[in-house]
Amino acid sequence: MTTAAVSARRLRVSGVVQGVGFRPFVARLAGELGLAGEVGNDTDGVFVEVEGPAEALDRFASRLVADAPPLAHIRGVAAADLPAAGRAGFVIAASRVAGRPRTYVSPDIAVCDACLAELWDPADRRYRYPFVNCTGCGPRFTITIRLPYDRPNTTMAGFAMCADCSREYHDPADRRFHAQPVACPACGPRLSWGSPDAGGHAGAVTGSAAGSGSDAALAAALELLAAGGIVAVKGLGGYHLACDAASSDAVGRLRSRKQRGEKPFAVMVADVASARRLAAVDADEQRLLSGPQRPIVLLRAHLSGVSPLVAPSNPYLGVALPYTPLHHLLLASSGPLVMTSGNRSDEPICFDDGDARRRLAGIADGWLVHDRPIHVPCDDSVVRIEAGEELPIRRSRGYAPLPVSLPTSPASPGSPASPGSAASLASPGSAASPGPAGSTDFAGATGSAGPPIIAAGGELKNACCLGAGGDAWMSQHLGDMGSVETLRALDLAVRHLCDLYAVEAPAVACDAHPGYQTRRWAEARNAPVLLVQHHHAHIASVMVEHAVPVGERVIGVAFDGTGYGADGAIWGGEILVAGYDGFDRVDHLRYVPLPGGDATIRRPARAALAHMWAAGIPWDADLAPVVATSAEELAVLRRQLERGLYCVPTSSMGRLFDAVSSLLDLRHTVSYEAQAAIELEAAAGGTPRRYAFDGMDPAPVLRAAVADLRAGVAPARIALGFHHAVAVLVVEQAVGVRSATGLHRVALSGGVWQNVLLAGITRQLLEAAGFVVLTHRVVPPNDGGLALGQLAIAATVGFPR
Repeated sequence: MTTAAVSARRLRVSGVVQGVGFRPFVARLAGELGLAGEVGNDTDGVFVEVEGPAEALDRFASRLVADAPPLAHIRGVAAADLPAAGRAGFVIAASRVAGRPRTYVSPDIAVCDACLAELWDPADRRYRYPFVNCTGCGPRFTITIRLPYDRPNTTMAGFAMCADCSREYHDPADRRFHAQPVACPACGPRLSWGSPDAGGHAGAVTGSAAGSGSDAALAAALELLAAGGIVAVKGLGGYHLACDAASSDAVGRLRSRKQRGEKPFAVMVADVASARRLAAVDADEQRLLSGPQRPIVLLRAHLSGVSPLVAPSNPYLGVALPYTPLHHLLLASSGPLVMTSGNRSDEPICFDDGDARRRLAGIADGWLVHDRPIHVPCDDSVVRIEAGEELPIRRSRGYAPLPVSLPTSPASPGSPASPGSAASLASPGSAASPGPAGSTDFAGATGSAGPPIIAAGGELKNACCLGAGGDAWMSQHLGDMGSVETLRALDLAVRHLCDLYAVEAPAVACDAHPGYQTRRWAEARNAPVLLVQHHHAHIASVMVEHAVPVGERVIGVAFDGTGYGADGAIWGGEILVAGYDGFDRVDHLRYVPLPGGDATIRRPARAALAHMWAAGIPWDADLAPVVATSAEELAVLRRQLERGLYCVPTSSMGRLFDAVSSLLDLRHTVSYEAQAAIELEAAAGGTPRRYAFDGMDPAPVLRAAVADLRAGVAPARIALGFHHAVAVLVVEQAVGVRSATGLHRVALSGGVWQNVLLAGITRQLLEAAGFVVLTHRVVPPNDGGLALGQLAIAATVGFPR
């Protein structure tokens, strides 16, 4: 090849292009087209310098995107001409580190079919090896210490490749070409088994290495599981606690030791056919179950093959398929296994070996572990299907830390959202300042590059978010902020994101609730802080998902259980006109006094009594909430309500769902969040009764429901009628706002919208009325998505100087 016969180009590829087999793909593509040059990782993504005939370069550029590896997410390709240098051959160059990283880390990916074929092939050198992986699958985010994504920057750095693995790693024709976690029984991580000592504490982990030693460790774990024991299993992003899902004795002991209450456990099964024996699985749910993310999918349960203690009083079952070779080895020789997070209730997942042995002592009867360090804890993701699409309930393994583009700025009036657009972070501006009563308007600078921002997220289902350079990186799920361990997990997650992207001392956005740990955490940092109203953040989060530009507004319907309002009340049934720069509270569910505050959250019967009192419904002895409450407590509650003592006003739609659940005698006390609402959704059926709110006052609905109960109407029909009434309420409110403002997009956010029955009815009615409906598909509608909204608001309005 002579320099006169060729052209040359430099290509810059950005997006999720590290840890997904992109460099080997580029090398193979260049070889196929007879091109010379090099490809490498750097802190911006992947760089390619390629030369050859101009026609071949054009085909190369086109196929670079069209034929990219399935795990790659290409954000952009920039090209520039270069002088031809007469290169020979194509090589993968050493990674280059300069400046702040602007590339993306791939999530952990389920083991692929090609690796599974090796796992089960007796003639293969990786036969039954629990850590088989390639460029298309395996650990990524949880082993990444720093960028660029190369083996020395991961927790695989301590495992020197043997000659066979090295040969695969350096062979462009091999699917393990530059697979950073490549390993085999001769050189890779080892599986071992350990038992608690006589004192109940985990002793030193014993057992053999790879190969036959792995089989011995697996055999010991399977023997204990079959005997009804509980096994701590070290996985990709932390420890699971496993037991036989069919054994009520085993499940009951796990529930007791973990202090789980009635909160459902997830179950892992070998394949889709096994999942169908436990629950109904439609085509969309099957796609999620068997996809590369392998989340826990909430399915309508048969519960014929597992203990009723797995998900007591719950019609849904969380089901997952194996996503690591170790899972496949376990499930090949056992029935369904409970596979729940390795922690005590309300604590973050254990991932450090020493911490796990301390915190899980007294829970686990045995330990199936390995010696590959986990750098980043990452719990399982949880999803549902709504309208044929994915609805995240918990966004973590398989998804984190894929970025979300922050909104563009400025926007032309009335311009449509452009999916995939990105915006620079806003410059710090003036402080957020409350407007008139019931309204909050923020003034700040938009449209220019601003400082990095950390959003602290919610108090429940916490996930934080880092924003820099137009991107928002949501962390993995961290848990509820009720323990020192979870606060420590928040610190670790923030530190890891900041280390990955070389960010120092970012400004902090957090919830405005004065009692939240996240606010105290934010205010303790040496950085500017912006307080963001809870429901504004909810609506902003779904706006970001749909790339609504800065400057535009939507009709926001924020329905949840608890959020601190601008007037000091507890909000949760809000109709907003919202943009990133502020919101107007157009209407809200009628305030109801909540006796005892947070205590009522755990007692739906109290919520029912409060709503009945506000609606003028006597506390007669034939009504379930009255029967469920002692005479002494009824007397105290009546005095509180009559005198306004220790009563917090609330507009919470979540508490209204609780009230109806209790009124229908479904649930009077709860052991986990949203339990009453979940059971109310599940109970709905038949022909719905017709109910109507009076504006935003639920009193007519409650009075009609009581009348129907006394008339012998089936609770299922009342429950379905209530769902329809809430959906009609949303449409009526949206029509009113559209008449006043001309807005036609309705954004639904808040934990109530995890209810797929309500979401489906509401979507149908809104679309029939001519609205564009924005719902969550990237982050959860619950508080697990709050950080994204907090970040977008802070990026738009700026921070106090």
